[in-house]
Amino acid sequence: MAVDITNSLRSAQADSTIAGLDALELAGRRRRLGFGRRLWAGTWPKLIAIGLVVGIWQFAYWAEWKDPWVLPSPTEVGGQLWQFVGQVDFWRGVGTTLGRAVLGFALAAAIGFVVGVAVARNRVLRAAIGSTITGLQTMPSIAWFPLAILLLQLNESAIYFVVVLGAAPSIANGVIGGVDYVPPMLLRAGKNIGATGLKLYAYVIAPASLPAIVAGLKQGWAFAWRSLMAGELLVHIPDTVSLGSQMDVLRQLLDAKGVIAVMIAIFVVGVLADAIFGRVDQAVRRRWGVLEPT
Repeated sequence: MAVDITNSLRSAQADSTIAGLDALELAGRRRRLGFGRRLWAGTWPKLIAIGLVVGIWQFAYWAEWKDPWVLPSPTEVGGQLWQFVGQVDFWRGVGTTLGRAVLGFALAAAIGFVVGVAVARNRVLRAAIGSTITGLQTMPSIAWFPLAILLLQLNESAIYFVVVLGAAPSIANGVIGGVDYVPPMLLRAGKNIGATGLKLYAYVIAPASLPAIVAGLKQGWAFAWRSLMAGELLVHIPDTVSLGSQMDVLRQLLDAKGVIAVMIAIFVVGVLADAIFGRVDQAVRRRWGVLEPT
């Protein structure tokens, strides 16, 4: 009889604890912000940062830190950027640059993924080229251009060569890191249910390492974008307009307003790409249970 009473008390206590946790979870859900408030919560810090930069820029202009033809005011640059937005050549340059970026990044992702998987699961390859991948990642992209121009001449192949070498090592390291941190328990569980070889990769290793792979892709895009901008400044292809070539021409004309306006356009594209990767990263983390659903 005493045992039954004790068990009943323990059961009631457990039910009370679970009910309390459920109440806390429901309360947290009620406190979740709507879409508009979430958007504003993620936007206002960026607006403050931009306002701070523009304010420092305007103060430097008023203080005549540099001559106005070298450092124009934010208003003048904004007007120049608005003029560019209405020009067909500007959008042709944006299209050319984005096309190169997407193709170069796709090639780098394919190569980086294959190399990363091979190195991660093969001890001989890891010992042979594992540290080399990290060494390639640390090399400045612009250092590859003299060799690329000698090998491939002044054409788009030289640009893609450097973009791939700049981005693929980061992607490969992301894959290697993701595979390395797959919990051994998951591997054993997969093997126990018959997942071996390619099935083990498809159903266990790839899903478990996906967050790290997405992080590697995001970093690889950053390297690809930087490499591409360096390439377009150095490699000029006749009858082809790009953001980099436009900026170099404006530099030769000593048009500081135009140079800074194109730089802002490049920055905006980078921010938009980061936002896309950020959304993908959030979706992956939410799917894996490491981010609270909204």
